[in-house]
Amino acid sequence: MDTLRSYVRGRWHDAADSTVELVNPSTEEPVVRLASGGVDFGGVLEHARKEGGPALRELGFAGRGELLRAMSKVIREGRDELLELSRINAGTTKGDGSFDIDGGGYSLNYYGKLAGSLGDGNVLPEGEGVQLAKTEAFWGQHVLVPRAGVAIFINAHNFPVWGWAEKAACALLAGVPIIVKPATATAWTAVRSLEMIVESGVLPEGALQFICGSTGDLLDRVGPQDVVAFTGSADTARKLKTRPSITERNTRFNVEADSLNAAVLAPDVRDGPAFDLFIRDVAREMTQKAGQKCTAVRRILVPEDAVDRVEDALVGKLEKVVTGNPEDESVTMGPLASEQELESSLERLGFLSKDARFVLGARERADGVGSPAGKGYFLAPTLLRAEDARKAEAVHEHEAFAPVATLLPYDGTAADAAEIVGLGGGMLVTSAYSNDSGWLDGFLGRAGSYSGRLYVGSDAAAEGAPGSGVAMPQSLHGGPGRAGGGQELGGLAGARLYMQRLALQGARGEMDRLAGTEEG
Repeated sequence: MDTLRSYVRGRWHDAADSTVELVNPSTEEPVVRLASGGVDFGGVLEHARKEGGPALRELGFAGRGELLRAMSKVIREGRDELLELSRINAGTTKGDGSFDIDGGGYSLNYYGKLAGSLGDGNVLPEGEGVQLAKTEAFWGQHVLVPRAGVAIFINAHNFPVWGWAEKAACALLAGVPIIVKPATATAWTAVRSLEMIVESGVLPEGALQFICGSTGDLLDRVGPQDVVAFTGSADTARKLKTRPSITERNTRFNVEADSLNAAVLAPDVRDGPAFDLFIRDVAREMTQKAGQKCTAVRRILVPEDAVDRVEDALVGKLEKVVTGNPEDESVTMGPLASEQELESSLERLGFLSKDARFVLGARERADGVGSPAGKGYFLAPTLLRAEDARKAEAVHEHEAFAPVATLLPYDGTAADAAEIVGLGGGMLVTSAYSNDSGWLDGFLGRAGSYSGRLYVGSDAAAEGAPGSGVAMPQSLHGGPGRAGGGQELGGLAGARLYMQRLALQGARGEMDRLAGTEEG
């Protein structure tokens, strides 16, 4: 059985100890090992800071854009191999694997084009300049410049390619070298995609390093110019961001964490394109990647007099899902990524079932089509229903990271819907389905501050709407409170995490020259 290798300090690292065995989540058969013992993490950081950073910044924005587009091409050319690895390592269907791999490649390409429009420098003007004295002889201009540190990515298991690629696109555009730590359960897919980038030679040495297994004392060595971008559970995020090395040195720490995303059906939508879109979106967001998405719908808010109808429609959709080994062509939803994820989801279902009843599914492991009985980490689509949204405290507190969601009734007003949405403590995305501008105005004003993104489904949007779970690089990805308080993507907004905001002050002509805002 092969052992995955880290790539650090310009060479492949073979670890001889602390090995972890990964299995196919559909069959539980061992597939590969990984380990990171013996890595000199101080040397890893030094290599990135002294070799990777200067080489990237020498290229300027446009030059780095060419690197990102070349990386996207590498991912695109390796797509078939990565899809097969994703099936074996992560249990994804072809469609779910494509969602991850193509999303990563698209993000890299988008940022490559964006960087190409920024010119050859390393300074970005931010906003308009301002006169600071009686005349324009003394002028101020805010700019963004690359930080001189390293970006460390600690990624979740659900998006082994897109997870690192979306972060890398922003950091590399900014001129900051990256160190990637893939999640263990799906590390094979992530590592192979990173190996492809290294083997292609498109990046300067030191711009990319990655670590299989434990990060040892890496986070104890970070400094004030470094950035740590974490995706995962809120509990783990709290433990990492409060480490003395991070708090004492004010290392930037960006978090994308748990999110009890809500889909809200407005009272004006009873049928038609918007209603069909609502049912289609919710069913897909519950089951795509077996519900292992940070943007998946967990809470479904429906007017009290429409809950039965929505329940019937959702059950009809979910009953058509075929759960099993994606090697079987009839399967439309694969397993959870690991035994730990299955056990955690079953535990969370226990909490949820105290405040809601099962409409479809149960708190039990399922057998998967195409897999031996009792093997594989399968959980069938599971829909619960609470009779009182406010009393269903567990629904607003516990997330089963699986194909699980709960129906919640509300009185139909935007105010009531917003109040219930807010009980989740902060979401990455909230989706609202309405053709009523007045209702949407009221909902946005009351619920907007609880989410990082509001997706509005309507008759007019139904034809082109991609679903609330698609994190597009043009729009911000992140959310307040429970969702972590971080921000990623969003065009240049995502790159700001890896840049320093600087106020330039001096003679206007010189300030315009330094900022690149001079006319002509």
